[in-house]
Amino acid sequence: MNLGRRRPTGLRGRLVITFILVAVTASALVAGIGYQLVRRALLDRAESSATVDVTDVLQRISLPIGTSDLLWPTDTVITESDLADITESLGGPDRQVILIYGDRVRLGTGTRFGLSDVPAEFRARAATRLVRQRLTIQGEPWLLIGTQVYRLTRIGTSRPTGMTVFVFVSLKEEDGVLARLRTALGQASGITLAIALTVALVSARSVLLPVRRLGEAARALGAGRLDTRLPVHGRDELAGLTATFNDTASALERTVSELRSLEAMSRRFVADVSHELRTPLTAMTAVTDMLTEEAQHLPPDAGKAVDLVVREINRLRVLVEHLIEASRLDSGAAVLTRENIDVALALADCLDIRGWTGRVRLEVPRGLSFSLDPRRFDVIVANLIGNALRHGAPPVTVSARVLRSGLEVKVRDRGSGIPRQALPHVFERFYKADAGRARSEGSGLGLSIAKANAELHGGTIRVELCDPGTQFTVWIPHP
Repeated sequence: MNLGRRRPTGLRGRLVITFILVAVTASALVAGIGYQLVRRALLDRAESSATVDVTDVLQRISLPIGTSDLLWPTDTVITESDLADITESLGGPDRQVILIYGDRVRLGTGTRFGLSDVPAEFRARAATRLVRQRLTIQGEPWLLIGTQVYRLTRIGTSRPTGMTVFVFVSLKEEDGVLARLRTALGQASGITLAIALTVALVSARSVLLPVRRLGEAARALGAGRLDTRLPVHGRDELAGLTATFNDTASALERTVSELRSLEAMSRRFVADVSHELRTPLTAMTAVTDMLTEEAQHLPPDAGKAVDLVVREINRLRVLVEHLIEASRLDSGAAVLTRENIDVALALADCLDIRGWTGRVRLEVPRGLSFSLDPRRFDVIVANLIGNALRHGAPPVTVSARVLRSGLEVKVRDRGSGIPRQALPHVFERFYKADAGRARSEGSGLGLSIAKANAELHGGTIRVELCDPGTQFTVWIPHP
């Protein structure tokens, strides 16, 4: 895992980081611009002051640098003492002076720099005009001022005297001021960052608290507590969002209440109709038994009609029984009564009661016992086996085993198999895999009822295609 790529994903973290970034950026810009302005003004003032001072000293030189028009450097009137006086007048505690007059070079008292410390390009420019440049020598900041001394002739023209001076002015004091300014700005930035962090945390909490409450209310609403509401404070966007949530929750509560009422009415109607149909169906079933016995003595057309009536009455009886069972499951009236049963014996009884004994092969070890609701287990396997016999092909096999996780029962046929696109829908009510099975003997509820009874045990049913056929696997956990 690359920890360097982790980014805060929470709204609180993003708000805090964004607030801090804005505050730090603004503080850095203000501090940077302020520092540059102060630095420029301080250094410009130091340069201007030093330049004016050097110019005034040079203008006050009273040495006779010139007889007739000019006295050139070869003149011996200018002595070493004169040159020393000039360097001393230009010098000072924070200055170093180099004076060149012809082939003579004079250093001021305490000057430790030489001509090698003066850049060649700077020397060339100083020969024609007054120039200045900031340098860093031996780790210290200096201002270098260079110029050639000019004098006016008798006719008023300015002529060079051959005397050039270079003055190194120390900027150590200004650099110290700037260092203290940087320290102060850094401390101010740290204080600003701490204030920004505090304000960001407080602001994020005040902003996110309503959002957090909305999230908790939404989860409560999703959990079924439809009476969840939130107090509305203020008139800002979050207050509007809270009011919208309350309106939505109220509308949802009304809609769900109406749907629940309609669903209850529908279930009650199905249950009532199913129960009302049971009595006439019982009588009709008794009559069909008599008709079946007499069908062989009737004319062919009448016999076919009797067979059709008997078949449809049986189908209607199965449908009513399944509807009653589905209504019990939907209403929550279904009760699970577990007891230890012999699984092999229960499966054999299921086949024997329905006349399937010779059509289904059991592969269940003797003495296999498990805690089940016998009636609901019978409903599960009867629906699965009946589905395999009606829509599959022999041989139909039923196997069972007890795993560490629970009981596993498999029902498999060797038919053409359920279409792959129908697999996700086989447990839906009234679903038929194809139109040709629309008038089959089944009710379309058997697999959904089997799955509901398995889930009542805490288990599941899954379906998968085999080669050939289809296999249903029932899994019921230990109680």
